[in-house]
Amino acid sequence: MYNATTRRASGRLGLAVAGLTIGGLALAGCSGGGADPATEKTEIRFLYATGDETWNSVVDSLVETFNEQSETTTVALDPLPAGTDYPTALKTVDATGSWPAIVDMRDTLTYASAGKLAPIPTEVTDLLEPSAFAAAEDGNVYTVPYSALNGELGLNIIYNRDYFEDHDLEVPETYDDFIALLDAIKANGDVPLATAAAEIWPSDQLWKPLAAPTFAKYSNDGGFWNVAAEGGASMEDLREPLERLQNIMDNYVLEGWQSTADAQTTTLLVNGQAVMATSSAGIGRLMDIQKVDPDFNAGLFIIPDDDGKINVLKNSVVGDTAGGLAISSQAAADKKEYASAVEFLKYFYSVDAANLMEEKGWISPNILASDEVKRNTEIPGAEDYFALLDNPNLVWYENSPTMTTFSAFGTFFRQARVEMQDGQTTLDQMIAKTQAEFDAQVAAAG
Repeated sequence: MYNATTRRASGRLGLAVAGLTIGGLALAGCSGGGADPATEKTEIRFLYATGDETWNSVVDSLVETFNEQSETTTVALDPLPAGTDYPTALKTVDATGSWPAIVDMRDTLTYASAGKLAPIPTEVTDLLEPSAFAAAEDGNVYTVPYSALNGELGLNIIYNRDYFEDHDLEVPETYDDFIALLDAIKANGDVPLATAAAEIWPSDQLWKPLAAPTFAKYSNDGGFWNVAAEGGASMEDLREPLERLQNIMDNYVLEGWQSTADAQTTTLLVNGQAVMATSSAGIGRLMDIQKVDPDFNAGLFIIPDDDGKINVLKNSVVGDTAGGLAISSQAAADKKEYASAVEFLKYFYSVDAANLMEEKGWISPNILASDEVKRNTEIPGAEDYFALLDNPNLVWYENSPTMTTFSAFGTFFRQARVEMQDGQTTLDQMIAKTQAEFDAQVAAAG
């Protein structure tokens, strides 16, 4: 999500806080007092990226419920900044040599290759649908999903359904329809769209759906970024979606987006300051809206392409871009910590845990016993989300970069887009400097 000078400052602050958090928890883990060894529980840490209110409440509830029922284990939460700060925080964790037992992973293959992660045992993976995980080249499974594998279906537009009905507006079926919708709302004297950039990662929420048709063209060839790394594509190929992004930002977005936090878009939508808002939280954002205003009639859609296709990223479950929960090799070296980590993951993929997630507004992971899970369809707008999964125009595509330095480029690319949107650089300058940075990162990756 967010903005230039503020981003750099907050990144340094987030890193400093991460260091303090890691150190503090490490010291706390050493304290045991005079507890009876026969009854003392093993404490393990769960390092995760904080997110929207829904995800944070899901993690809190899962851990609290698990701790109450486990006779052997206590899980201590180790939250770190989300978005672009999180991969940096993981590097700090690695540098300190203080790895938690359970880790919400980024740059998975990089850390697995470095021996930082332990294989996930079959007693955990046997609880999941076979398509929900995959082995790395060495035959081991290193991550298991923390949510349903619905790709980036959560990157969508949340809208005021009552406003649409009152003004005879409809969900767009093509990109031209989307622009016409923006024009119609603006002609009514209202602001069509709220978005955020107080941090740089929410800038993906509008960009990715606009770029999806271009990225999808390279899906069968290894993905856009891998083709670009081999010289078969370039930043110039992204000119059209970047032009569309700039047009929307210049003409239809609520002013003040540069300093707006992602969570604030809920308030802007509910208060009528904008008719629509970007989101990456999926049903979680709908749950947030319901908490703020239970009577707000929300809906959601994904921006379609010129031909009406809904292109949604669904990366491989293996690879550096694949997220998921992992067990650190440091924890695996301790039999008690490893057993506790496995115990927690087995609970995480239980029906009870899945039902708790769904109740809180989270889409639970793809477990084998999914037919026993009670889906939460009471949230206004949730039916739109589930309908997208069955939409005949839905097109899944892959775009999994294998470059080990891609996370650094990803941060640079987001920042460069925000600077372009803000008028600090031109589109041509943005393309030129991101191409130069990409080439440098490709060279650095070898």
